[in-house]
Amino acid sequence: MEASKDRMSDLESGMVTIIRIFHKYSGHKCKLKKAELKELINHEMNHFIMKIQENDTLDELFADLDQNGDLEIDFKEFITLISMVTSACHELFIPTH
Repeated sequence: MEASKDRMSDLESGMVTIIRIFHKYSGHKCKLKKAELKELINHEMNHFIMKIQENDTLDELFADLDQNGDLEIDFKEFITLISMVTSACHELFIPTH
């Protein structure tokens, strides 16, 4: 994506960050294998999701996300995870005033 003349909004910057993080772990194939998903969650989401230690936990999460059953997580499936975690954490960031 080329830099625009105007500064991106915070929301747009966040969206770009999500895309870049996905590609950092998925590489040129644009899909995450189970080990790559675990690494991404443990390194990039460890304040919102407890580190995945157990394979059963990873297997269950992966199966829930892998909607097309191809044993990889594509970007649309990854966005489901981002959406679920963001929704679950929303209440932590509600302004109190």
